[in-house]
Formats: sequence, C-alpha cells, structure tokens
Amino acid sequence: MSTPAVQRTSFIAVVVITSVAFAWLLWPFYGALLWAIILAILFNPLHRVLLRRLGGRRNLAAGISLLACVFIVIIPGSIVIAAFAQEAAALYERVGQSNFDLAKGLEAIRASLPAFVGDALSSFNVESLQDVQERLTSFLAQAAQVVASRALSIGQGTAQFFVSVGVMLYVLFFLFRDGPQLAVTIRRASPLSAHHTDYILGKFSAVVKATVKGNVIIAAIQGTIGGITFWALGIEAALLWGVLMAILSLLPAVGAFLVWGPAAAYLMLSGQYTKGFILIAVGALVISMIDNLLRPPLVGAGTRLPDYVILVSTLGGLALFGLNGFVIGPLIAALFVAVWSLFVQDQSRATMAKAATNAEPIDPR
Repeated sequence: MSTPAVQRTSFIAVVVITSVAFAWLLWPFYGALLWAIILAILFNPLHRVLLRRLGGRRNLAAGISLLACVFIVIIPGSIVIAAFAQEAAALYERVGQSNFDLAKGLEAIRASLPAFVGDALSSFNVESLQDVQERLTSFLAQAAQVVASRALSIGQGTAQFFVSVGVMLYVLFFLFRDGPQLAVTIRRASPLSAHHTDYILGKFSAVVKATVKGNVIIAAIQGTIGGITFWALGIEAALLWGVLMAILSLLPAVGAFLVWGPAAAYLMLSGQYTKGFILIAVGALVISMIDNLLRPPLVGAGTRLPDYVILVSTLGGLALFGLNGFVIGPLIAALFVAVWSLFVQDQSRATMAKAATNAEPIDPR
C-alpha cells in the first residue's frame, strides 16, 4: 500500500475513533440534545419569522424563540407533571389508608356477577376472598417498595434533571442562532452525495415534525376528553388517568384503551351500568375514533409508514430508549425505509444505464 493510501486510511480511522469517543462523551445528555434538535425543528418557522422581522439580528431572534419554547412547552409541561405527581401521591395515600377494605370491594364485585361466572370462580377452589386479599396486599407491598425506590432515585436525579434541561436550552439557543450554518456544514462534511444528504436530512425533519406534532396533538385531545369523562363520572384521580391516557396514546390503536377499558369493566362489574356504558361509548366512539381519524393524516402522512410499522417501531423505541423512544423508534424506521428506497433507486438507474450501454445499435436500413 502506498504512503498516501496509508495516510488516508489512518486519517479515516482517526476520524471514526474521535467521532465515537465524542458520541460516547455526549451520551449521558442524548435526551437533552435530542429534544433541543426537536424543538429547533418545530419552532424553526417561528424563528425565521422573528429573524426577518428583527432585521437579521440572530441573537435577539434566538433569545425570543427560546423564550417561546420555555413558555409554550417547558412551563406547561412542568405544571402538568407536578399536578400528575401530586394526584398520584394522593391516590396512593387514599388506597393505603386502613379503611380501604379490598375484600369488601371484591366481594361486592363478585356478588354482582352472573351465576355462571360465580360458579366458574368457585371451580378454582376459592372459598373466600381472604386469600385473594392477602396476595394482593403482598403485591401492593412489593409495589410500594418499588415506588419508594423509584421516588428515591428520582429525588437523587433532580440535579441531573435540571442540568439536562439547562443543557437542552443552552444548545437550543445556538441551534436557533447558528442552525443554517450548521446545516451547510453537515452537507459539506457528509460523505454521501448532495442528493442523498438532502433527502435524508429532509426525511429526518419531516419525521420529527410529524411524530412529535401528531402524537402531541392526539395525546392532548385524548387525555383531555378522557380526563373530563372520568371527572364527570365521579372517578377519583381524573387528572391522573387523563395524563396516563395521554401518555399511553403514544401507542397507536391500543394506547388509551389500556386505561378506559379496565375502568369501564370495573364500573360494569361493580353494578354501575350507566356509568360503564357512558365510559364505553365515549371511549369507543370518541377517544378511539380520534386516534383512527387523526393519526393517519398527522403521523402516517409525514412519516409515510404503515400503521403497523409505526406501532412496532414505537414499541421498540419505548423499550430501548424510554419515553424518548416514541420519536426515536419511528425516526429510525423512516430513515431505514428512506435509505433502502434510495438504494433501490440507485440500483435501478445503474441497471438501466448498463442495459442502455449494452444495447445494440439499430440499423437505420
């Protein structure tokens, strides 16, 4: 191997090693960096308007855009999270009170069941519900320990949380201010062709917009309707269940049902048939229809992915990356489809060009 080739290979190795090391260094704050990029993409139209109105003063426009993110996203999100935590703690305290008779509630549910269902339960040799109560009490005790340990870890990670938010806002300011220059630098540094680079970057931006905006809108609508319905039916901790429905609505098709479905079943089994039918009607005809009507145009159209791919990629992303996975999962899936589409197009062009080259010339006679 010649000296220039050795030097070129060595330089590429150094580039790869330093890039991996830098990524490893930033990994503890990958969530903060991810959401800084997401907010920069979502609020880029507002920032461009401000930049034009302010005569190109980038620092001022970036500062105002950052404040808009804080007041539109950060503060409302913090208020909802605080209210969610307070309601969850209050519900946990009410359930843990000594006058909460679990066996009595289960006995009332069993008494309201049809005779054949009661006979089926008796076939399991359950003479009384005392054993059930003891097992559930043991389960709740273990769950309480888990909750306590998680609360302790959250308390210990408070400083890390604020550091992450600070990093996100700091990076977001410079993304607003220097975003166009960074985009140009990425295009120049990309080893791909200009067409491939622009296509992949465009797909990245489109998927982020569709996934975040679509899911947030659907989650807000479903959570609000579900929470109001729970409150109107007199179900305790309506805000808690509404937020849970909003979070679970990130899962297409089955999300919010995981909350209102068991609640409706409990109401029906406990003899509250009117409330149960109302909750089933609202859940099936309103909450589920919102998901079916809004998700295809808001999420599917931007990602250009089938619903089953969005569902599987979202579940995989949530399993691997936590809450950030509802963005990362569909993003990876969309980039996978985009890259393979480009590959197939290039292969088709190469095949056609080769066929045209090898074609015999037509005799004019």
